[in-house]
Amino acid sequence: MRADARHNRVRILLAARQLFVHEGPDVPLEEIASRAGVGIATLYRRFPSRAALIRAVAVDVMEALYEAATDAAQRESDPFEALRRFMHTALDSKAGAVMPSLFGRVEIVKLLDEERDAVGPLERLIARAREAGLLRDDVVTGDIVFMILRLTRPMPGGGFSQDEALAHRQLDIYLDGLRPPAAGLRRGGLPEPAISAGWVRHIRAWMATGRPAATSPPLPENWRGRTATRARPRPLSSHRSTEHRPSNGGPQ
Repeated sequence: MRADARHNRVRILLAARQLFVHEGPDVPLEEIASRAGVGIATLYRRFPSRAALIRAVAVDVMEALYEAATDAAQRESDPFEALRRFMHTALDSKAGAVMPSLFGRVEIVKLLDEERDAVGPLERLIARAREAGLLRDDVVTGDIVFMILRLTRPMPGGGFSQDEALAHRQLDIYLDGLRPPAAGLRRGGLPEPAISAGWVRHIRAWMATGRPAATSPPLPENWRGRTATRARPRPLSSHRSTEHRPSNGGPQ
């Protein structure tokens, strides 16, 4: 592919990713071409149909996440800073906002079998940081994945110019809470569910089917209940309660 053709392809994919976040995958293709600074004929030369463009955006996002995880591991000698770098790059990718908009429009599960999946490299980033004593022992893969998903969603109503900067600020606050000293500030363990990498894949596959929001994903076949105890906040009165919440089950 010539350099100019490759450049146009990158611009079209970026424009489509941005517009899918705010307007969904049915946004007019002319609007995507205009945002990318190319003509509609150029867009159709690269992507002959809307379905082809949607699939290419999904693959591009997945590849960007994989590259972000592997690049962070290579660039940062400090394991926690590698995790930080990955999370901020993933936030910039808008993956948590783009991919849900494509569920039901592209065979995500099939793509995951064909393309490189970032969950594996992310697991290794988490393991490195934990082994170095830089990450809380009770943090699991789902705590990283679903926080990125939540922070990449745009503010309600849109148009807030500081939305992205605010998301990065909030991510840094969250990251501070992932360090071991933060675990000692909490009485009792974290509440469930603790979502492992296996369950992340399971939930992602379920979401990709485009199921209605009123339903819930079934538990994985290898699910085993895990008990977590949470202490009730003490009442404001002079009477001190020692009552604790009952244990609740959750995933591992």
